[in-house]
Amino acid sequence: MATTSRAVGYDELATLKLLALDGALEGREKASCADIADRLDASNQTASRRLQRLEEADLIERDIVSDGQQIAITEVGEAALQREYADYQRIFDRGVGVDLGGIVTSGMGEGRHYITLPGYMEQFVEKLGYEPFAGTLNVDLLDESVRKRARMSAFDPITIEGWEDEERTYGPAYCYPASVVGGDGEYEPAHVIAPERTHHGEDQLEVIAPEKLREVLDLADGDEVTVHVDEQ
Repeated sequence: MATTSRAVGYDELATLKLLALDGALEGREKASCADIADRLDASNQTASRRLQRLEEADLIERDIVSDGQQIAITEVGEAALQREYADYQRIFDRGVGVDLGGIVTSGMGEGRHYITLPGYMEQFVEKLGYEPFAGTLNVDLLDESVRKRARMSAFDPITIEGWEDEERTYGPAYCYPASVVGGDGEYEPAHVIAPERTHHGEDQLEVIAPEKLREVLDLADGDEVTVHVDEQ
């Protein structure tokens, strides 16, 4: 899956990291091209071009003022940094995943229908090693976990290929090994499933497992859970 951080080069990401270290994740920070250029050992023109590229990629927002500029890192920019963070975790801390906290909520029932379709179910059994319960555990992520979710895109997913029948075409989905902690304990194996076509936003997770997680963990709407997502 493509990510916005790949739309800019490593030099721009180094500049974004510098801005974050200066506090631009928390709000607008005053900066000058001359100062950035000096700290990056680059020319003023080079620093200006990097900032322009970051702005064009929607990684930062800038307001030009009389004595410089105010710069803030956007949500897209923070997501790019989260992915970089996850990459470094993979280098130095093998086996480290990401913990995503959230609140159990009721879904719209679509997961039950799609999971049981034979074009998906056959692949679940082959690639995940189990036949999922006909339904998903839906989790509304807490604000901090919405930001941390971007780290998942640094992991290689298990791809459930798209397929078609006589009536329509079904899109692919991406699965990430996970465990769920909450209620009466911890459950695994489970997988976060991210369909390519979905009405869910980045603030929601869908989790599949061989059993009904609400029953096994004694969960109800409003209960808090932690979903630990691993790379393969």
